Amino acid sequence: MVLGVKGYHQTMDSFRFIIAGGGTGGHLFPGIAVARELQARFENAGILFVVGRKKMELEILRDYGFRVASIDVEGLKGRGWKKGLHVLSRLPKSLCQSAAIIKAADPRTVLGMGGYSSGPMCVAARVMGIPTAIHEQNSYPGLTNRLLARVVDRVFISFGESRKYFKAGKVLFTGNPIRNELYQYNDTGHHYPEKFTLLVMGGSQGAKAINRAFVEALTILRSRGKNPEVIHQSGKTDYQRVVEDYKNREIDITPVPFIQDMARAYGCADLVVSRAGATTIFELAALGKPSILIPYPYAANQHQDTNARSLMRIGGAEMIHQDELTGEGLARVLIKYMDDRSCLQEMSKQVQEMGCRDAAKGIVNQLAEMMK
Repeated sequence: MVLGVKGYHQTMDSFRFIIAGGGTGGHLFPGIAVARELQARFENAGILFVVGRKKMELEILRDYGFRVASIDVEGLKGRGWKKGLHVLSRLPKSLCQSAAIIKAADPRTVLGMGGYSSGPMCVAARVMGIPTAIHEQNSYPGLTNRLLARVVDRVFISFGESRKYFKAGKVLFTGNPIRNELYQYNDTGHHYPEKFTLLVMGGSQGAKAINRAFVEALTILRSRGKNPEVIHQSGKTDYQRVVEDYKNREIDITPVPFIQDMARAYGCADLVVSRAGATTIFELAALGKPSILIPYPYAANQHQDTNARSLMRIGGAEMIHQDELTGEGLARVLIKYMDDRSCLQEMSKQVQEMGCRDAAKGIVNQLAEMMK
């Protein structure tokens, strides 16, 4: 259910926790994992998510059955000075909206998961005397969290190396929360052991560069007698072009704009080809999935490159920079791993060292302490 700013007193008496953030699935899914742990820990816990106006955010949270409120807020970084001034001029409105939501919801705590919508909510909560915390998914903190760290009570981090960007007394290493349902198929074994299965995804919004290179790489694989199973998340904006690309090459693969059942997709995958967002990194680690990572080159402060290197250092992934990505080169790497499953098994073993199944529990433990 999507709620407006008005009329909260009629529907929100039971809400006790607010989770704010969004912009991408990478911010939302860790928040969903924390919300599930709150529901498991506290009887009749009420959870309200507060996000921006993106349709994707609202659809994901609606599918998970959570109540959602939206505020009028946009990102500031990389917008240029004219757009930046416009964004800043709207902050008073978003702060008033946030204060109205908090007053009506009467939360015990507010948790910001990064992304621009967590900014006004955490500031308003702090001013109103509500305990606040933020969670940083990436190795290099985003602008919103770097600013919020000065006012919130606690800062939860996923990567140890991000500790240096925050005030020491507030920082707690928790890891990145992973949705429990992702373990469903992974823990019960591979569903198609006779087939080599590739999972291809560019994050919740897709990646044109990965899509183009992979379709070309698959054409090369098939010309060399390799015929893997493929699960391909194209993203919505590139979906139709990818469908046509497969059709023109006479390859019988059906991509999807967005994978709803990620548990099954991960469970089937022998190897993952992906961007290197923090949530993806920790999902790969928790599930022990070897990967070929292609960091998004325009991510703020190159944090996806840093994320990918964290898996490379422990031998759990291989990285290809986008400016070096070609169909021929990707095919060559894929063939290497398809011909040597023992290498994949070793990568799986190494990558699990970085996994953290108890991240959501650790965060909820801290939220419970803050409520006291």
